[in-house]
Amino acid sequence: MMFGDADCYPETSGSSPPAPGVLSKLVMASLASLRPFLLLRRHLCTTAAVSLLNPADPSTTAPPKSKSLAALSLLQSEKDPSRILSICCAAALCPDSHPDRAALSLAVSSLSAAGSLPSVRSLLDGLLSSPTSDHLRPHIIVLFGQAGMLHDAFRTFNASASPSIRSLNALLFSCILSKNYAQVARIFRDFPSSYGIIPNLNTYNTVIKAFCESDSSRTFYSILDEMVRMKIKPNLTTFSISLAGFYREERFDDVRRVLWLMKKHRCHPGLSVYNVRMQSLCKLKRATEAKELLKEMHLRRMKPNWVTYDHLILGFCFEGDLEEAKRFFTEMHRRGLAPESSCYFSLIYYLCKGGDFGAALEVCRKSMERNWVPRFSIMKMLVNGLVSISRVEEAREIIKKVKEKLSSNIEMWEEVEHGLPQ
Repeated sequence: MMFGDADCYPETSGSSPPAPGVLSKLVMASLASLRPFLLLRRHLCTTAAVSLLNPADPSTTAPPKSKSLAALSLLQSEKDPSRILSICCAAALCPDSHPDRAALSLAVSSLSAAGSLPSVRSLLDGLLSSPTSDHLRPHIIVLFGQAGMLHDAFRTFNASASPSIRSLNALLFSCILSKNYAQVARIFRDFPSSYGIIPNLNTYNTVIKAFCESDSSRTFYSILDEMVRMKIKPNLTTFSISLAGFYREERFDDVRRVLWLMKKHRCHPGLSVYNVRMQSLCKLKRATEAKELLKEMHLRRMKPNWVTYDHLILGFCFEGDLEEAKRFFTEMHRRGLAPESSCYFSLIYYLCKGGDFGAALEVCRKSMERNWVPRFSIMKMLVNGLVSISRVEEAREIIKKVKEKLSSNIEMWEEVEHGLPQ
């Protein structure tokens, strides 16, 4: 979970339009890795979810995974702290499983956004009440960090009679989530000797990540030297994190030096490294240079994946070059690569913003074929755009399909529909 970042520079969720920025690492990593589970929300109505979590209902004998998915469905829209806690309790969520971790992450995000930090503490402390639950401690530490409750993360770490390397790495990562980078340096300096813990590869990668996110990427070199002294071999994650940091700071000489160091350490750049470099360039509005990296990949007989094209499509959208974005979207499909929902949603948004409502409609249809419906504001922009070019019937068709697929926002869509030209 720690390094499954899903950075997306044009945001595609929330109440505001996509804009440059880096989203919450933990939430995005959790939701991106659990997209297949969250998509079940399209097929699981709220009534069924409530039934699964109702102790008086016979269906509560359902498997734990069904309850986890039901909780995920309900937590997607629940904002009331007391009801969030009730859902977590009814589903008996425990971070032993992947769906449960996603549901807990979602619950913690909602509770902290509502300012209900005592509820976060009650939820997470309750998970550690069992004397045999020490293996859950690293997950709880990270969730406290996600909520910005670093004091509680330290308390949870110190409550262990013998903290493990997993707990130490979790504590370091919780500091990153809380954006308290100074604490990362202190923990890394003092805790291994104080607690008799030997840092491992994940420890060093997490520390490098902290320095790179705090615009101190050049500290990477001294950490790499220490890794060599400790006989810990750097991996692709080590170099990918540093490359992203140097690109963010626009230190291109250091980018070249890191690529040289990769060769020195016999760590050959694979697809993941190319994707990191392309994403970093696109964030800097240098999509043309990212496109050159794609050519380099082809020369090396390296096959791009959907992530590669996703970065290029979003990068060219971000720069306003919609023709190039559409060309890569078409090429992506021609190669048999399936985009994720964020790619569809961002492309629809930027095509509407650029006035290409016909192309946006085609992309929207492809997205809805996969049961992915963009948020209301993007869909309303598309509907209004179609009306503006006298394609009212197609606007009505889109509204009808949205109402069939989603039970939410029906009243809002009916209001939009009533306002369409007759």
